[in-house]
Amino acid sequence: MESLKPFLAEILSGVASDYADIRLEESEQARIIYRGRDLDEIGRAFERGGCIRVFHHGNWGSASFNQVDDNLKELARDVAAQVEAMPPRPETLGEIPPSTDRVTLPENEDPRKVPLADKHALIRRYNDILLKTAGITTTQSTYHDVFRETAFLSTDDRYITQESVYTGFSCRAVARDGANVQDYADSFGKTQGFASLKDREPMVERIAKVALDLLKAEPVRAGVYNVVIDPLLAGVFAHEAFGHLSEADFLAGNERLLELMRVGTRYGVDELTIVDDGTMPGERGSYRFDDEGTASGHTELIKDGVIAGHLYDRHSALRMGETPTGNARAVSYRFSPVVRMSNTFIEPRSANIEDMMDSLERGLYVAGSRGGMTELESFTFASQYAWLVEHGRKTKLVRDVTLSGNIFETLKNIDMIGDDLTMFGGLGGCGKGAQSPLPVGLGAPHVRIRNVVIGGR
Repeated sequence: MESLKPFLAEILSGVASDYADIRLEESEQARIIYRGRDLDEIGRAFERGGCIRVFHHGNWGSASFNQVDDNLKELARDVAAQVEAMPPRPETLGEIPPSTDRVTLPENEDPRKVPLADKHALIRRYNDILLKTAGITTTQSTYHDVFRETAFLSTDDRYITQESVYTGFSCRAVARDGANVQDYADSFGKTQGFASLKDREPMVERIAKVALDLLKAEPVRAGVYNVVIDPLLAGVFAHEAFGHLSEADFLAGNERLLELMRVGTRYGVDELTIVDDGTMPGERGSYRFDDEGTASGHTELIKDGVIAGHLYDRHSALRMGETPTGNARAVSYRFSPVVRMSNTFIEPRSANIEDMMDSLERGLYVAGSRGGMTELESFTFASQYAWLVEHGRKTKLVRDVTLSGNIFETLKNIDMIGDDLTMFGGLGGCGKGAQSPLPVGLGAPHVRIRNVVIGGR
């Protein structure tokens, strides 16, 4: 896409505005889905399109398109005319310096180089492992990869072209014993090539085992527990419960939330640091430049237990007197970018899992995530399973576990942070507004939390 700059510059040259940009995107993806023994879907798809944005007198206008031709000049002028007709607002974008950069990937990372038959053989093998396990009644196994190339040009003369790749798979096993039906799922995915998905048989075998074990699990007894939560659930908490509150477009205009999230406010022990980092090699939420041409970065949201920063695009950064953090992201060319996380995680510390478990006289080891919801500072999450822990030993597998509470009180109740940071990607992603699923990563070490409200029987 390097040769597109003169064409894109000509489109923007006819726009009378404070600022404008155009983003082109080409993508090719493969998807294969098994439902039980049946191959439900297999194929490849190609897309091409883009988005024009115009900012003038404090207002935004945008339009997406699929045809890349000279008609885009008229489309850009139309968007500018619509923004010109809006009542002016006293807001600006500020200026950033011109820049030109190109991001390319090694050829061996490109999943387009791998025959579709090889991808099919991989996910069929993983699906067969589940189906051949006694007690597993049905499955769903999905393979997905995407290679994307984008070109971005702004009237600031920032021209960025970049290639990105993602490969991943997920497997779900359903087990049945009479009327008792339980399921368990897991997925793996990175911004790496096809080779990263090979040799994942132990993960698939574990999926079947946990689904069968859940048939023997009892519903948890409701109460207030000291808990150790695994890296996946701790990462989901960091992302869903706290990360979204750190997105500046969510903060803007909400006086109560602005006060709760004020930089310098303490919400945790000195050991607690939560970071958003789009520069981590290979992770699901990693990228070199966001969809406004700003370089991704490492942003401390909480540092040593204290609110340290927020996530910004250009507009929200200027409104709040801050610097863009490289978190303006769009799920595809059909959308304008908004403030989104990249890879959000709790930094590891020195505690080990054995000491955490030993500290529980009667508590829970809670693992995995089945989703949940947040409402400002309140949260409810469902785990995939948990173990009752007595005198430091796992004694009984339990299910139907939900955790709820106040985000800020829960942060204060984190009192042990492990040394075993694990990052997760997988299929799916983050939803915000109408844009889903956006590729993100999340993670944490094991974490111990006091006085967690557990819903159950």
